[in-house]
Amino acid sequence: MEFNFSNRTVLITGGTRGIGKKIAEDLLSLGANLILSGTNPVEIEKLNSTAKRDGLPITYFAVDFMKSDQLNKFIKKLNKFPKIDCIINNAGINRLNYIQNAETSDWDDILAVNLTAPFKLLNVISPLMIQNGYGRVVNIASIFSKISREKRSVYSATKFGIHGLTVGVSNDLARHNILVNTISPGFVLTDLTRQNLSESEMIALSEQIPAKRLAQTSDISNIVVFLLSDLNQYLTGQNIVVDGGFTNV
Repeated sequence: MEFNFSNRTVLITGGTRGIGKKIAEDLLSLGANLILSGTNPVEIEKLNSTAKRDGLPITYFAVDFMKSDQLNKFIKKLNKFPKIDCIINNAGINRLNYIQNAETSDWDDILAVNLTAPFKLLNVISPLMIQNGYGRVVNIASIFSKISREKRSVYSATKFGIHGLTVGVSNDLARHNILVNTISPGFVLTDLTRQNLSESEMIALSEQIPAKRLAQTSDISNIVVFLLSDLNQYLTGQNIVVDGGFTNV
């Protein structure tokens, strides 16, 4: 069995760093054409220049999903693509706060990025997928789509919500050969994790995980690649928790 994404166009939001970047690298190596979003306009300009110089089938867009006007402009640009075969709704933000201290702006911003943007992208792109009789969608949630902790009420609401969107959309689109699933990563070793946690804190966290380590970005990407591939012909509406067993203890 081989993964082959030749002639497939894949949209990945939050595709310039962390999990999204690794997924993009893996899909590129398998022949995909990529549409990637990030939030830093200067970085996006440099990435587009590099992709053009190297002849890579990647188009980068700078878009801040907290700003509805930017999301709407991004959607108009996506409408110019003749097809989008796969969507990975990966962009996300989090702000930690007890519910009694949470700001309404926190709710609005986290909801806009984590849930409203995926809804709007699916709303706009799904008709083209239906027309083509093919589509694969992966919504990236979190273990906090299954459990929660203090200071995560707003974040968890959006991650529980994104899987609710997955289930509903999967029912709408399965008849059109469009399969929609959620992946809920546990603690993943990314640059952001390294910035936020000391070495001793990461070791202590690893000890709480049955697998005794944090996930690598490849642990998440491998599952995404399968779900997007033609090897997946029947799996839809599921929330696949990739956490080394953390939510079971």
